[in-house]
Amino acid sequence: MSDAQPQSPAAEPSSAVTVALVEDERDLRESWMKLLKSFKGFTCICACSSGEEALKQLPLLKPQIVLMDIFLPRQSGIECTSRLKALLPDTLIMILTAVADDELVFMALQAGADGYLLKSTRPDELETALRDLLKGGAPMTSAIARRVVHYFRQEKPHPEEVNLSAREEEVLILLSKGFSNKEIAAKMGLSNDTVATYIKTIFKKMHVRSRTEAVVYYLRLKSP
Repeated sequence: MSDAQPQSPAAEPSSAVTVALVEDERDLRESWMKLLKSFKGFTCICACSSGEEALKQLPLLKPQIVLMDIFLPRQSGIECTSRLKALLPDTLIMILTAVADDELVFMALQAGADGYLLKSTRPDELETALRDLLKGGAPMTSAIARRVVHYFRQEKPHPEEVNLSAREEEVLILLSKGFSNKEIAAKMGLSNDTVATYIKTIFKKMHVRSRTEAVVYYLRLKSP
């Protein structure tokens, strides 16, 4: 039986902004659904409990906005965001999670997230953020925004070229798209251990300590 809870499109005003939820906790999912329906001009058309469910349901429903949790069973919200963006490039995806971890923030943004809010966000702030998102903004909880600003204010010399093998660069490109080690292994026909070894080698060559740092390094390396 499907965990998604699609609503009947015929019962909703045609002008309403359609929103979908991806949240594994039932109580939170139901609470967010009710809250979204209380916002004037918005309606929740689907609520999914996993990334896998979202990837099946949302391409069919084509919501204008998706509110995405990060910590989902099996597939993370970051991986789901990356895949949904490939399928629904015009859909806006807002991360809505409990964690303000620097690495997760940058991985989510790199995966294609259009905004990043904490679950502690007040209802009126969420409504404002949704409207801002529709106008082309990139709403973030203030604590998240400060982290992003601080990161880009740091002096960072243009990275030096690194001598990566073709396989290592392929792994890095997949990392930059938000894929997990397991997914990279499947795509490249490698074992998880081999992928982990490639990533360790990449980190060593780049003198970085995390996936996010490696991806940022790579993107800056490729920028003009």
